[in-house]
Amino acid sequence: MKILLLSLLLISSIFANTFELDAQKLVHSSTKEKIKIIKELSETYANDKRLILLFNAILNSKLFYKKSDETLVFLLKKDENNYHTKTVFSSQVLPVMDKSGYKKVRSNNRLRSVIRNKLSEITLFSQDKELRLKAAHNIMEHLDEDSLELINKALFKEKDSDVKAILQECGLIVMAKYSQGKAQEDAIIALSDSLSQISIQALEGIKQGDNEKLALLAKKSIGHINDGRTFYSYVEKAFFGLSLGSILLLAALGLSITFGVMKVINMAHGELIMLGAYTTFTIQQIFPSMIEYSLLLAIPAAFIVSAIVGVLIERFVIRHLYSRPLETLLATFGISLILQQIVRSVYSPLNQVVKTPEWMSGALEINSALSLTYSRLYIIIFAIVIFLSVLFILKKTSLGLKVRAVTQNRQMAQAMGIKTGLIDAITFGLGSGLAGVAGVALSQLTNVGPNLGQAYIVDSFMVVVFGGVGNLWGTFIGAMTIGELNKFLEPSVGAILTKVLVLVMIILFIQKKPRGLFPQKGRDAQD
Repeated sequence: MKILLLSLLLISSIFANTFELDAQKLVHSSTKEKIKIIKELSETYANDKRLILLFNAILNSKLFYKKSDETLVFLLKKDENNYHTKTVFSSQVLPVMDKSGYKKVRSNNRLRSVIRNKLSEITLFSQDKELRLKAAHNIMEHLDEDSLELINKALFKEKDSDVKAILQECGLIVMAKYSQGKAQEDAIIALSDSLSQISIQALEGIKQGDNEKLALLAKKSIGHINDGRTFYSYVEKAFFGLSLGSILLLAALGLSITFGVMKVINMAHGELIMLGAYTTFTIQQIFPSMIEYSLLLAIPAAFIVSAIVGVLIERFVIRHLYSRPLETLLATFGISLILQQIVRSVYSPLNQVVKTPEWMSGALEINSALSLTYSRLYIIIFAIVIFLSVLFILKKTSLGLKVRAVTQNRQMAQAMGIKTGLIDAITFGLGSGLAGVAGVALSQLTNVGPNLGQAYIVDSFMVVVFGGVGNLWGTFIGAMTIGELNKFLEPSVGAILTKVLVLVMIILFIQKKPRGLFPQKGRDAQD
């Protein structure tokens, strides 16, 4: 057994030394010789992870060697005239040295092209789907006449449908550009089902060619692709509209509850949203090592912070001003200015950046023309969950029953023994807490600043009035409608004019239906 282990160690040592010796040849070779060495390394050491690191270092101009002993090193960073490096083969970090002690391993476009192809070839047969997907995309960006053999070889072994679709498109592009006769014509026609910009570029080249028949086929395929991309651009706009609508829903949900139950025009609602966003920022500052879980911690924390502030506002200010809506408007506007100034004093007037967790980064790629960002996708799901939770509380719980009773007829509810003052405080706290939760979501889409809430307070009131005061389903439909209108109008008329047009539309709608899409029911609603 010991002899076997020693033998294995000896073999692995020889193999490692052989790789180092072969790679070392890159130091003084010409471009032609380097290409030959790259190809030999790819064939001999395809399963060695160091090979990928070596190739990437050349591509990124990070491969150097020490002039003293010609040791190959990776450049980690530059510090004025000093280089921070580590060895290629042992990954040992070397002492900082003057840059004059190093020399770069030279490369050019021809050599980098060969390396990219070899990297794609190595990763294209990896067990990791993500690596194969990345390699397929890389091949698509650097297609040439010689790529077809590798593509067909990979297609023969590939089982994953996503990778296979990209490789098939790559094969069609190569055939459309470099084949002859019927095979070329069939490839051009087949490319009409693709959606990528690279396919369009390839077809544009054929369209500009001398062959009229091929040019006509390419033109038809381009038209078909553009039709598909146009359709998916509308889908993307609808998705962005849903994400904006979700933000408006979260922002307006609490306002709908407080406005509907208490008839209070709360101009400080935007600042309660801001407090939720700053709570998220604070949690990330307190727990910098828990960024991945920061939003999960921030949701209940933001709800509690904003709810407490909301209850304090209701108990100390608003309860003295019931039945005087104009005075509540002025009082809450003053409170909003106070909250803004407190935040400026504590956090500074500058915007703060809330980090996005890894699981919310990136996008879900549906196809070449449509990608859905995870941050917006999660916000849509989150808004729907919050909406359904609030709907459940108001429709299926004792608290919800009392809130609805106070909403429909405050005097009758009081006569039935419901403590309307307590319900007012709880309701205002619930609405304020929901505003804080909206701030958590907003922190992932924009910078957090003292004026954050001001950008959404007007839109929140528009949603509530348009949907119907105190009606949750009206708030939901109103938020989504306004979100979609904004995103479909913005590309044509601009962001500012879009807001003006949406406001005009809502004003005209309110002229016809003063109580919104879903008017409140009950005796109190007729007041």
